[in-house]
Amino acid sequence: MTISHSSIMEKAADATAKATPLSVARRVRGLSDRAIAWLFIAPAISLLLAINIFPLLWAIYLSFTNYRANRPNAPVQGVGLGNYERVLNDPDIWQAMQTTAHFVFWTILLQTVIGFTLAYLIDRKFRGHAFWTTIILIPMMLSPAVVGNFWRFLYEPQIGLFAYAVSLVSGIPTSDIQMLGNVSLAPWAIVIVDTWMWTPYVMLICLAGLRSIPDYIYEAAEVDRASPWRQFWSITVPMALPFIMLAVLFRGIENFKMFDMVTLLTGGGPGSVTEVASITLKRAAFESWATGRASAFAIILFVAVFGLANIYVKALNKVKQR
Repeated sequence: MTISHSSIMEKAADATAKATPLSVARRVRGLSDRAIAWLFIAPAISLLLAINIFPLLWAIYLSFTNYRANRPNAPVQGVGLGNYERVLNDPDIWQAMQTTAHFVFWTILLQTVIGFTLAYLIDRKFRGHAFWTTIILIPMMLSPAVVGNFWRFLYEPQIGLFAYAVSLVSGIPTSDIQMLGNVSLAPWAIVIVDTWMWTPYVMLICLAGLRSIPDYIYEAAEVDRASPWRQFWSITVPMALPFIMLAVLFRGIENFKMFDMVTLLTGGGPGSVTEVASITLKRAAFESWATGRASAFAIILFVAVFGLANIYVKALNKVKQR
């Protein structure tokens, strides 16, 4: 004898109703659907406010004060816009922002080009494409700590495989290949690692865009005798463009606040050539203990990222509406 799923649900509902105290049942019966919905989502909203909104408001308050976390009992005084003026007039911070912009630009460019190329090749569904897709996704599944230490070992000039491979191709001695210790090569070393790790993420989003293109559009193009090159630029790229832009948005936000990978590989060195904005913020907050100034810097970064992302999303919506 089989029991339908609906009958099981009805019996469970009847049992719950009978077990509910009469006073509680009367209160719930008097609530509207909207009130019941708010009753269920209230805990999630409260948790969101406690974790995200309150720290943001607290940081905004601290950015207008001279508060120092290592002196919690010292009197807190308001400094107005003084912290913001110091941040915006600090040449070291502008240098860190320039380093961050360099890192964001090149990682997004390489990840988008390589990711879309891999997605396009995998979308051809050649023999063994599922296996190679799994292999390509492995770097994305690893934690940044594992990736950072793994590539730090690869970059070792004496025993690292990266230096050995470059030496084998170029003939340069391995001792001269200082990827993490050379001022010119250290920024590119970080770009290589981030590209290796997160290109699969961009590939997945681009692959979803390519798989969403209906086959009949290509069939109609073949009837019109459109060449594969013409189909690529007139059908594939325009219809996959919203997905490509979405991948750029996600990776741009994440790379703008990059911290763990740079810390594991170079720690901001040699010198300060790889010191991105997040490391400068960390040093101001937890080494100089200038909590108020660090809060002002954090708010400036937040406004910059939020403003640029908002403009980018508007452009993305216009592309979707075409």
